[in-house]
Amino acid sequence: MSIEQFSVRGRLADTGEGITGDELQLAARNHGMPLEGLRYDVTPPGLHYVLVHYDIPATNASNWWLTIDGCVEQPSSFGLTELRAMGRRTVRVTLECAGNGRAALQPRPISQPWLNEAVGTAEWTGVLLSDLLRSAGIREDAVDVVFTGADHGVERGVEQDYQRGMSVTEAIDSGAIVAWEMNGQPLPPQHGYPLRLVVPGWYGMASVKWLRSIELIDHEFDGFQNAVAYRIRKNAEDPGEPVTRIQPRALLIPPGYPDFMSRHRFVAAGTVTLQGRAWSGWAPIERVEISVDAGVTWHPAKLDAVGNDELAWRAFSYDWHATPGEHVLTVRAHDASGREQPIEAEWNRGGFANNTAQRITVLVT
Repeated sequence: MSIEQFSVRGRLADTGEGITGDELQLAARNHGMPLEGLRYDVTPPGLHYVLVHYDIPATNASNWWLTIDGCVEQPSSFGLTELRAMGRRTVRVTLECAGNGRAALQPRPISQPWLNEAVGTAEWTGVLLSDLLRSAGIREDAVDVVFTGADHGVERGVEQDYQRGMSVTEAIDSGAIVAWEMNGQPLPPQHGYPLRLVVPGWYGMASVKWLRSIELIDHEFDGFQNAVAYRIRKNAEDPGEPVTRIQPRALLIPPGYPDFMSRHRFVAAGTVTLQGRAWSGWAPIERVEISVDAGVTWHPAKLDAVGNDELAWRAFSYDWHATPGEHVLTVRAHDASGREQPIEAEWNRGGFANNTAQRITVLVT
């Protein structure tokens, strides 16, 4: 049997089909952030969402080298000691998986079955990617930058190292860093130890973990994760549009206390302060609206001040005068670029960038 025959192909769930064994296996390996974790300005590493495409590789900082080559004047190789000597930059970045919200779609794309929890915000410390590229000397024929991680596997019949590419302009202007610390500590293994890329404002697939090489090429990168996997398609024949920046989204911290199975919430009547976070990869959050009647009416939330890192999430709150009965809470975000979160996002075959508004069922007692 060949690799192509042994590898599982992508598909949509049949009508009424529940979560598959393969999806359950993925959900056990990867995890979202419990929504009560939204209370933290900076997500503790153990609560931050994790998606690992293949295996967490065995790595060692003492013998790790990052190479920069291709369309550069001076191909280079850096150990962690050399990288740290280039200076330190710490940025607060909200990362979200491109498939966040996928499991709620109909029909459901068969893949990692995220609900709303595939997000987290951390402080990443490292060296600016633009400084690294300029130190190597960017040649005039350079078009794209390719980032290669140490994780290796098979996806839809294609054996590969995990690789992502972006244009030279995007790489320089993105504010990306090559990071060796998360929240002031060495990167945990599941978050890319000893070295990873962090690209502010972009969905998480761009922030390559276990980063081992950066190559500048003279053409558009056509690797699997760019040309095949992370594309927004309406059907299997559609070439699609690339997944890039994070669409605006707001999430509430679920109020009160939960039912174990359904996660429906219970709160006492009276004033209930609803709190949450909102973010966008396109521009700072400008406005958040909350509804306590399933979107019939909307109320402006109070926003905390914008921090130094404009593409990190922003806290908001709203005092709800809760009356007895069942209520459906929902929330939507608006950013300074004019983009707004829809109540229902458009469906796409990969389940990407699905920023459909969150819904929380609450019984007020």
